[in-house]
Amino acid sequence: MMPNWLDIVPQGCPFVKMQGLGNHFVIVDGRTRAFAPPAVDIATICDPRVGVGADQLLVIEPVSKAGKGAYARVRIYNPDGPEVEACGNATRCVALLLFEESGLDELGLEINYEVLNCRRDGVNISVEMGKISFDWQKIPLAVAHDTLHVDITDEGLGDGVAINVANPHLIFFVDDLDKIDVAGVGARIQKNALLPKSANVGVAEILNDNHIKFQVYERPGVLTAACGSGSCAVVAAALARGLIKSEYTYVEMPGGVLKISYKDDVSPVMSGPAEFCYSGVLAK
Repeated sequence: MMPNWLDIVPQGCPFVKMQGLGNHFVIVDGRTRAFAPPAVDIATICDPRVGVGADQLLVIEPVSKAGKGAYARVRIYNPDGPEVEACGNATRCVALLLFEESGLDELGLEINYEVLNCRRDGVNISVEMGKISFDWQKIPLAVAHDTLHVDITDEGLGDGVAINVANPHLIFFVDDLDKIDVAGVGARIQKNALLPKSANVGVAEILNDNHIKFQVYERPGVLTAACGSGSCAVVAAALARGLIKSEYTYVEMPGGVLKISYKDDVSPVMSGPAEFCYSGVLAK
């Protein structure tokens, strides 16, 4: 008699697959059993040909001393292995997962040693994304520079805006986004010597005072369906340039729309959906 296939499935680590506007994640709970795979295993997990497939791996951990008052800590890993500072879509997904776990509608998540306040509002999850900085050293840039006018490209994009939303972004404004090869120009810009830690490169078209069309080429070389921190960055950049004046802005990306509220240099609030896809077990 053939064995039941359930009897031969290897035991391993449970995971949940979630997505926010097409940005998709593998989430592992490391609060009771530590989960710290090497970069090669992270790459395998995120590769759909040999693993689950994901834009990033997210690990939920107990809070550190810096996260006092938070419900949990979240660590974010890019598909090539390194840990990164932030991801807005990932934060919404983990917040929804922990709202379901706890029965709460508000909680704090420690990400990159900062507590981000999250709230459930119907089908949407809102996240206070933390302090934005235009300081060239915090982005960082290699040398002192006017971050509202960064001229580092011959791609016909004009000068960009460099901004840090827990991770580095370089934003360009154009008249017609559809005419721009965002992946092509983004890949070349990311290699510029002015960006010692590279940057997420975003290209935006202002549609009206509270509607921006936007696309992002993320580190480490991914043309993403949506970018939460990038949406906050493009709204802050547009306000700083005087291109928009509204206190709230809808940012339209290939994966969908996020609402960003930002006023008076207070932490921007990102609001949008998050969804469960499926759960499973990692064999390793």
